[in-house]
Parts: sequence; C-alpha cells; structure tokens
Amino acid sequence: MTRVVVIGAGAAGSMAAIFAAASGAETLLVEGTRDGGRKILVSGGGRCNVLPMRVDESRFVTDSSPNVLRKMLRSWPLAEQIAFFENELRIALVEEPESLKLFPMSQRARDVRDGLLAYGARKGVKLLANTIVTDFSPRDGGWRVERESGAPLQADALIVATGGLSVPTTGSNGLGLRVLERLGHAMHPTYAALTPVTADEPRLAALSGVSLPVTLTARSSARDAQASGGFLFTHHGYSGPSVLNVSHVVVRARAEADPSARISVRWTALGDAEWEAALKPQGARTVLGALRAELPDRLATALLELANVDPARTLSDLRRDERLRLIETLVRGALPWSGDEGYRKAEVTGGGVSLAEVDPRTMESRRHRGLFICGEVLDAFGPIGGYNFLWAWATGRAAGLGSAMPAPSAVSRE
Repeated sequence: MTRVVVIGAGAAGSMAAIFAAASGAETLLVEGTRDGGRKILVSGGGRCNVLPMRVDESRFVTDSSPNVLRKMLRSWPLAEQIAFFENELRIALVEEPESLKLFPMSQRARDVRDGLLAYGARKGVKLLANTIVTDFSPRDGGWRVERESGAPLQADALIVATGGLSVPTTGSNGLGLRVLERLGHAMHPTYAALTPVTADEPRLAALSGVSLPVTLTARSSARDAQASGGFLFTHHGYSGPSVLNVSHVVVRARAEADPSARISVRWTALGDAEWEAALKPQGARTVLGALRAELPDRLATALLELANVDPARTLSDLRRDERLRLIETLVRGALPWSGDEGYRKAEVTGGGVSLAEVDPRTMESRRHRGLFICGEVLDAFGPIGGYNFLWAWATGRAAGLGSAMPAPSAVSRE
C-alpha cells in the first residue's frame, strides 16, 4: 500500500488527503495547529464562501501559462465540486446572488472544516495535529519529513499543501515555498494578493466606515486590473472586494519600484452622459444636492472638495469647466493610495511555484518523483468569492489522486 504524507490540513491539504485515502493509500495528514483549516474558519466572515456560483477562468492571475491553469481548473468542474460537497460531505450549499457566492446553508465555516476532516477520517485519513514540519527531502526512493519534535516521517509520496504567506496568524509560514525552491523548482516572486490598500489623503481620512459599490481600475506599466463591487473606507485606506481584487497591481508596482501605478474609480453606475443630465439646472438645487442623490453624504462632500467645486453652488451657476472637472472625478477619479496592508491582511499569496513545474493532471513535480504540489503554494489566485477555494479543491483532489497511483507517473529529472 502506498504511504502518502500530506503537509497542511487547510483546504487543499484536506481535499488531497481525502482523495489519496479514498484511492487506497495509507494517508497521514500533518498539521501544525491543533485542528487545521484556520483559513477556512475565517473565510467569508466566518461563513466560508465555499465556491463561486459561476466561474470566469480569465479572472485568475498567474505569471505562468494560462493554458496550464485552465487544465488544472477543468480537472474538477464547478458542478462536480458542488455535487461533492452536497452529496458526499452532506453540506447543503445556498446561493447568495448579490455576491455570486455559495455558502453552507448553516452559514457556519466550521461545518465546512469539520465536514472535510470527518469525511477524511471515514475514508481512513489519520490526522497528526500540533506537528510543526521543519523540512522535507527525497530519501531512498521516497520522502523524509522532518518535524520539530519526534522522529522523521517516511512516505512513498509527499503532498505539499502548506499554503503561502498570507494571514500568518493561521499558521502560514512559507515553509513549503522555501523548501520547494531549494529543491530546484522555478518560482515566481511572491506578493500579498487580495489585500487592503492604504492611503494618507487627509480629505478622505474622515470617511472611515462609508461603503458603496464602485468600479475600480488599477494600472501600472506592467499590468492592469478592473473590478466592480463593494468598497469600504477604513481608518488606514480602503478595503472591500473591489479593492482587494485590484490590489495586486499596486502591490507589485511597489515591489518593482514602478512609480506609474494608479487607481481610478467610478463612484456610481452613472457615466459621463448620465452625470451631464444629473447636473443640469433644476431650480435652486445645489451641486451637493445632486451628488447626494447618488452618493453617501460624507463622500459627496469629499468628492466636491477633491474636484475643487463649491458644494453650495447651484447647478444653474455651475461653470462648464467645473462641471467637466466634477464629472471626471465622479467617473474616472484618481484614488490616492500610499501602500498596502501586506500579508497580515492578504486573503492569498500571489506568485509561487511555476505551474510549468507540475504535471497538470496529477500535480506531480516535474523535478522530483513522488512529490505533489497543490493549493496556494502554486502561482495562481482568483478574485474574492470562492475562486481560491475552487482552486484549492481542484488541485488538492488532483494531487490526492495522483499520489495514490500504484506506479509513479513519468516525470522529467531536470
């Protein structure tokens, strides 16, 4: 019987262990915390957005081949993943149409984490918790896993599902990334992805707590991204799905010392023509009154200040240059930013092991036989809304199935 060791009892690791054990392998799931799945527990505000309602593959971000990424995603289509959760794990899912997310009917993330571990246990997965892995390496045709205390673990096949560097309080410490690089895998630079953006613009500092749906566009000399959705002013800057989904553009620009990165914002659904109509003279109505009809009061006042337009000016007295300047602010306004909140608040880690380094069918390393890589440690992430769980479930399943194969798959020995 093949002996498989899985490092990391998060989303990808739990799923990998389930499918390795279900395929007949003796499976040991090694976890540094006392229970595992900490990111599952905090996801979706404690509700766990298990999956998206639909998938747009183009929304994934990778420096690797998009074609390889698509092959990995399509190895376990969304409909089949939903069926697995509902029919096998017995976790009923409900749609949240306004966010295009699927949540457990119970609205409890713990039910998802516990359901995965319980199902794995029924399939024969043995969980070894409170075990800090310090290293892993090929040894005698198999794999040796060093741990902080206790004798090394031996395995015929090893699955690395250690996650990245995001939310370090959940146990992410980058071990897998460091060791996989040392073992010769090509790596793309890592960075905090889906993280809040900071700002030091005094005129916006008083808006903490104001939220609304917007459309953001982030551009640098090397990349661009656009996202629509919730936007929240915070004490430090901005958050919300729209911000997180474009944050990688400015994060990477900072890391690359690229001063060209800009974020622009369309504050409402109204475009140029609609705002032209909304700002036409209407009796004694003021400019502030026109903006308040579409925007939160405090934000309307702040945007008028940014556009250098007197809020008390009546629409009939608004000069053409003021109107054009205000419309530009409302439709394509520059969103001042100074930095980001990094891995501490990042939902995921961008970059990581190049997708070219693994077989997309089995997730086996092309550098080392019997080594399988899945989840966040790989160079890909998707937007807010269940996409990153979709990635974890799909790559974890493929790694679990691949690791349990009776004969090692053919891989190059570069």
